[in-house]
Parts: sequence; C-alpha cells; structure tokens
Amino acid sequence: MSLSREFAAFVASLTYDELPPEVVDRAKGVTLQALSSALVAHDMPASRQALALMQEEEAGGGGAATVLCHGAKLTKAGAAFVNTETIFAGGKWDTFRMLTHPAIAILPAALVAAEIIGASGKGFLTAVAAGYEVMERMAAEFIPTVMSRGFHAGPVFGIFGAAVAAAKLAGLDEGQIHSAIAQCVNLAAGNLEGARSGGRSLREGGAVRNALLAVALAKHGTPGGETTLEGEAGFYHAYAGNNRGQLRYSFTGDNHADVGKITEGLGRNWIFLETLYRIYSTAGYNISHVTARLCEEHGIAAADIDRIEAVVNWLETEYPSPAFPSRGIESPPQVGSTQYFTAWGAAERRYPLLRGDRPGPGETDPAAVLELMHRVTLIPTVRRTLFGPRITVFTKDGRSFTKEGTGREFIWDFEEQARRIYPIASGLAVRETQFAELIDTCRRLDGTDRVAEKLIRLTIPS
Repeated sequence: MSLSREFAAFVASLTYDELPPEVVDRAKGVTLQALSSALVAHDMPASRQALALMQEEEAGGGGAATVLCHGAKLTKAGAAFVNTETIFAGGKWDTFRMLTHPAIAILPAALVAAEIIGASGKGFLTAVAAGYEVMERMAAEFIPTVMSRGFHAGPVFGIFGAAVAAAKLAGLDEGQIHSAIAQCVNLAAGNLEGARSGGRSLREGGAVRNALLAVALAKHGTPGGETTLEGEAGFYHAYAGNNRGQLRYSFTGDNHADVGKITEGLGRNWIFLETLYRIYSTAGYNISHVTARLCEEHGIAAADIDRIEAVVNWLETEYPSPAFPSRGIESPPQVGSTQYFTAWGAAERRYPLLRGDRPGPGETDPAAVLELMHRVTLIPTVRRTLFGPRITVFTKDGRSFTKEGTGREFIWDFEEQARRIYPIASGLAVRETQFAELIDTCRRLDGTDRVAEKLIRLTIPS
C-alpha cells in the first residue's frame, strides 16, 4: 500500500480501547497545554487581530463553531483559524523535534470537529492521538531538510495532523481519510522568508483552514491520488527535494532516511510519546533547566561563576536552519538569546512562567543575568541530543561542575504537567477555580461527553 493508504487504514480502524494508557495520558496533557496557551493569549494583540479579521471576513456567515476565550461564533474554518492563532500567541506550545509544534494545528481542528458532532472525550482523545502519530511520523527525519529548502516544517506537516484528527472525528472511512491526506499535499504551505525579512508569516493558522478544506473535499468524494506522499512528484520530492530519503541536514548527522519505514510499527510504537511540553514561552533549546539544576545542586551563586560552557546540538545554534540562520553561533549574547536564558538559569535558577523571551512593559532583567550572559559560550556539536546540553560551570576559585541533559526533561505525565502549568493561573483572565476546573476536565476527558463544548466554556471568563 501507499503511505497514505497505510496511514488511512490505521486511523480509520483505531479505537480508544487500543490506545496505551500513556498515549491517553499524553493526549490529555497536550490538550491542557494548548488550552493553557490560549488562556495566556486571550487578550494579546495577535489574538484580537485574528478574531477581528475573521469576523470581518465572514460577515454574514454561519456560526457553527466557537472561539476559545471569547465565545464568538464563526464558521468552522474561521473558528479554527482564530483558535490556532490564539494558541500560537500564548507561547505555551508542545514541541516535537525542535521545529514542529503539533498542538497548534491539531487541537484547533479537533475542537472544531468535536464541537460540530458533540463528540465524547474518548472519541476526541483517539482523534488527537491519531493526528499526532501521523504528523510526527511524517515529519520525524525530514524536519531539518524541509527547513533548509525554505519551508517551515510546522505548518507543512501540521496540516496532516489537523486533517487526520478532524477526519477521524467526522467519521470518514478509510478511503476518505486517504483522500484527505492526499489533498493535504496540494494544500500544505509555510515559508521562512517572510519572518526573516521583517514580516509575520502565516503558519499553522493557514494549515488548519486548509486541513478542514482537505477533509471536506474528501468527505464529498474528491479523489486525492494514490502515491501523493512518496511518488516521484509527490510530497517528499517537493518538500524534501527527493523521494529517496536523501537528507541535506539531519538532527543526528545521518544523511539518509528510509521512506518505507515511516509507517513501521504503526499502532505499536507510538512516536507521539516523544512530544514534550514547552511550558516557558521561548524556544525549547533556550530552556535552562540543566544549568539551573547544576547550580542548585552545588550551591553555585552567580557571583561565584567565572564562565559557562554549553555543548549543544549544532542545529540549536543555527535556528531556524543552517541554510537560513537568523540566530547563528556568531551572534553576540543579547536579551532573548540562548546565552541569556543560560544566565537566567544560573543566576535565578528559573525563568518567569508568564513572560515571553524578553521583558514586557514594566519588567526588567536581574543585573546578574545581563552581566553573566556575556560569559556564556555555546559549543555546537552534530550528535548532541536535542534539548539536552552538556553544561559546565567554571567558578572563580578554579573549580568546574558539569551536568548533562537527556532531552527528555520536559516529557512527563499529566499530573506533572498539571502541577507545572498551574502557576500561570495568577495571570489569567479566568478565575483560578475555573482554571482548576479546566485541568480537572482534561484529567477526566475519557469520561466526558460533549467534550469540546465543556473545554471551550472553561476558557471563557465567567
């Protein structure tokens, strides 16, 4: 079978009872993460702009779906777009292999589809898990190469996850799901140049609208083609440069991926479980957890530190791609840089959970952070684990202390996710008791009916 046929067979036949407990737990966690991000951004300019844009664009249209945090009614595509942009603006994303953030696309599509049919929590969780698994398997080895060709891997792969989740909830059969995946190839998009040249590129918001279009086309019988993913002129040829698995860049240094193994172990080995939680509103490679823990374990104060060396995966120093770096290794330390966050971890052993990658109005950085970041050196290496730096702190008295990350420090179960994300409650528009109820609803999703209606309601200030 073609790749899209294999994926379609898996998605169509998947049931809640077949999901391993840890997959169900992760699906609950990513739901909470995405809704928390929307709550953080409920009144941010990007969120307000997206809502105003869709209300004007869809004037006179139907109100079939609900906007998170506001309660406004829009078309399915309109609500999904606004919800995507709101989750994106909040910065509390999940992350898969650094450069894709699945929930930004998958959760808005799943919420819209679930709201339309009044889906149960079990149906919702099954669709979310299916969307993540398809998207992440498609993306896994190809992300750096796709980025090097000027595409943004987030929306390019996110459209597939969003379409799969929506198609599963809509009850499409195997053939229709195959067609929806195939139509996503025609509709996938996302480019780096706009952001590199001073603009704000359309990312997952466009991907979600197009995903819902792909599902509608499939539902109404539009065939998509048989080998649109791996064919000679198909998705991988177009976005990765070839359909033979030859890679221009990779996270590990390998220059080849076996396209035929993308679906290997489907339904048994869940790549979804590699998804990590990025509770801080900054790039994952900036999270200074290893530095903070090292200084805490050894009682190292900022005044004691002579310098810090951080050995990191080389792609983390050439964001978003070595082909088009905007934050290269040669860039001097500045507010928002990896050196800045490393200094925050060393000096403060934390970073503010409700802040972005730089001070907001009325906020300032500790003087020790701004001084220490100039004594942080990044050392890129090819085979270093993503988000797993080796940190060495050299103290002024001639000693040195080293700690290595595993890259899995931000992969945890739902209860740990709830504990870690709860401190944002103090900065939200909803009452703390309402946020606690949202957490508990996510915890109990598999026993909930009309799940989207309840989740959306809990994001709207009472």
